Amino acid sequence: MNKGQKLKVCDWVLAVLLPLVLASSLQLEATSSRGLWPVIFHVVVAGAFMGLIIRHIYLHFQWKKWLTKFGKLKVPTRILWWLYFFTFASGVATFIHWLTVNQHGPLGGVHGKIGLLMLAFAIGHTVKRIKFFRRKK
Repeated sequence: MNKGQKLKVCDWVLAVLLPLVLASSLQLEATSSRGLWPVIFHVVVAGAFMGLIIRHIYLHFQWKKWLTKFGKLKVPTRILWWLYFFTFASGVATFIHWLTVNQHGPLGGVHGKIGLLMLAFAIGHTVKRIKFFRRKK
């Protein structure tokens, strides 16, 4: 499988996971993260989504070229990266908090807002590149 095919598979899996992450995020936001299984589902699905985002970036830039190309990205894509970073960092902190007290806290609320903003940018990023998902004749 070449780089383009790997990227296409990665992007399709991201496209499938995105609505699941969005739905689980909204459900947790609406219920203040009540219930064990919704939280676990969100952590698993969002964790897979976040990991595939790293894979997506790697397939585009490889590790060596990534930092040099970061400054050349368009502003919305750079914003998406920073939102990803803060969503991931706050998600790890929120998960640790949740494991210790088993309840929603202010950090989880902040993580949720940043994450929803990141998902909005991710949807825009995908819509702008929708041609990539269409079959070529």
